[in-house]
Amino acid sequence: MGLTRKDVLKLAGASAGAAAVGRLGLAGAGALPQPEAMAQASVLGSDSIITRDVAVIGGGATGTYAAIRLRDMGKSVAVIETADRLGGHTHTYTDPATGGKVDIGVIVWHELPIVRDWFARFDVPLEKASFDSPGMVSKYVDYRTGKEVTGYTPSDPSAALGAYAAQLAQYPYLEAGFDLPNPVPPDLLLPFGDFVKKYDLGAVVGTIFNFGQGLGDLLRQPTLYVFKNFGLDILRNLQVGFLTTARHNNSELYEKARAELGADALLRSRVVATDRDAAGYANILVQTPSGLKIIRAKKLVVTIPPKLDNLFGFDLDATEAGLFAQFGNSAYYTGLLRNTGIPDNMAVTNIGQGTAYNLPSLPGVYSISPSGIPGLHQVKYGSPYQLSETSVKADILAGVKRLRTAGTVDTRTPEFAVFSSHSPFELTVPTGAIKSGFYKKLGALQGRNRTFYTGAAFHTHDSSLLWQFTEALLPRIAA
Repeated sequence: MGLTRKDVLKLAGASAGAAAVGRLGLAGAGALPQPEAMAQASVLGSDSIITRDVAVIGGGATGTYAAIRLRDMGKSVAVIETADRLGGHTHTYTDPATGGKVDIGVIVWHELPIVRDWFARFDVPLEKASFDSPGMVSKYVDYRTGKEVTGYTPSDPSAALGAYAAQLAQYPYLEAGFDLPNPVPPDLLLPFGDFVKKYDLGAVVGTIFNFGQGLGDLLRQPTLYVFKNFGLDILRNLQVGFLTTARHNNSELYEKARAELGADALLRSRVVATDRDAAGYANILVQTPSGLKIIRAKKLVVTIPPKLDNLFGFDLDATEAGLFAQFGNSAYYTGLLRNTGIPDNMAVTNIGQGTAYNLPSLPGVYSISPSGIPGLHQVKYGSPYQLSETSVKADILAGVKRLRTAGTVDTRTPEFAVFSSHSPFELTVPTGAIKSGFYKKLGALQGRNRTFYTGAAFHTHDSSLLWQFTEALLPRIAA
């Protein structure tokens, strides 16, 4: 039975946090059950129905790449993105005083043909990234006390990186996804701290921790996830050099992709309900700034983190819901601070006093470092679990204050010029699930219920490698 217009308005206002997993009868408070929600298609006029070959859920790195490439392959697309921009973790701040730009999300990419071709398609020039900052002063501080860590100097990881690379070389398939053998190699299931001890790799821990920000509690993570994050191509790029944009505006790529997609990019929009059982296509009910729309698509490409509370409105079956329910996640936050009192050429890195490998305690600041714009400092913060933005900001400000209280740096009371949550970040499952074939079952979802998946949960938090993963999947999506 169809819904009244009053019902449609009620549906449009339903809380995005309410889970509406209709096939399982898991409709949350304030959400209409899935069948009733989709029955309103007869209420909406033809001008509210968008017919496309593929609907892409999420406009981050993988969603944008998938959408543009599918169009190149002759397919019509619609991208559904909750933010007011494309790019996801790629976030660029423009300083109103100087016009200078600072990337506070994705900073670099791999030196790979797919990366160069992708940027060249939008006429965005690339250059080798430089991590050298002449005149940089570094302080190594335990942010719990604000005091400098006595006797600390960064270790030389060179020899340990070679030994680490020898271990990675045993698992080349990790560079392409989660196609794990059965049984899963025992070393991949070890907590990384145990793996480090087993192979005497302590000198590389600090390097991996700093590079793999967002992994949460590094030493407790299964080695599998560390290898995925800090893999063979990362080691290669440490030698040949990473890429960044010559105009130092990493969001330019996504601005140009947005212009090309035009009305096919539905920004500030969210999925309200889906029906993937419709004959010949899937129906996706979407709340957009201009009202409710129905997207009729032959296939879906889901690029958002597949956690149940992030899949509001999806008609998940028992297999899908059972797998996605197992995901936990870490959290990662970035921003820019004004008026810190920290000199423009000073980086203050969080180092644990008396901790294993001097790793800082998390939740906590990774570092506060120069942005390249006078008066602005970058801040990076991580946690093994999700936190409110309010609590993260408060902890950052408290850490800056402790630097002054301890007499380490004469800081002031700063304010946030911009703050960005990149959470949920690393999606992981328990070791037992990995051992019992979780990732084989996850991979088997590709194509099920007209739906394909890409994004970090299916590979790793690395735009370059995700573009390769997505490119390999495109022939199946376009078939």
